[in-house]
Amino acid sequence: MIHFVGAGSGAPDLITVRGWKLLKEADVIIYAGSLVNPALLDDRKEDCQVHDSARMTLEEVLAVMEQAEKEGKTTVRLHTGDPCLYGAIREQMDALDERNISYDYCPGVSSFCGAAAALNLEYTLPDVSQSVIITRMAGRTPVPAREEIASFAAHHATMVIFLSTGMLKKLSERLIAGGYEPETPAAIVYKATWQDEKKVLCTVAELAKAAEDNQITKTALIIVGDVVSHSHYRRSDLYNPAFATEFRPASE
Repeated sequence: MIHFVGAGSGAPDLITVRGWKLLKEADVIIYAGSLVNPALLDDRKEDCQVHDSARMTLEEVLAVMEQAEKEGKTTVRLHTGDPCLYGAIREQMDALDERNISYDYCPGVSSFCGAAAALNLEYTLPDVSQSVIITRMAGRTPVPAREEIASFAAHHATMVIFLSTGMLKKLSERLIAGGYEPETPAAIVYKATWQDEKKVLCTVAELAKAAEDNQITKTALIIVGDVVSHSHYRRSDLYNPAFATEFRPASE
């Protein structure tokens, strides 16, 4: 059996209880060594085999999984955050389907959740933004033309931008070209929930300089939108006494 497990955003105690149990029971662990906190491996079985997928191709990862299956072993494929975001898990699952190898998927806490926690931030504030766009800049790996950053910026929704820390000058240009004002609040969160977490508040126009001043070159999320400043928003109806719900009548 193969278990795809989300490692969480960084802090070892932010893995789910289910994910932690699967790690403790695994005979083989294949983990994304460039991103996953190695402290998560501390509770593994003494004879557990560990493979760092940062140094492996897809074919090599699958070969380890196949061999473990032949030997009747349990494998955990440990991905950073929640692997549904930029985790390249679909291609692994499809290959396992072709080989008739069983697998399941244990979700994790995404780094975009960890970044919000670092900033004490709510992404969806009434009358400010009720949508969150998760995306990335096109770099060595392209994105579909219809998903170019400027086209998303036109919505003025909250944006969480992955895998783009090395392209912040261009990111600012595309965000402003799409409709964000240069002074729109923004934040850079480096290694959210890790011990060396760093968070920087700035504006869209200041993104590149803010990263340079704080020596942030990778492993960071960019958050853009008025929710970052949370300076103006309407009170939620959910707990407003004048608003009736299925569970509570409205009061005068």
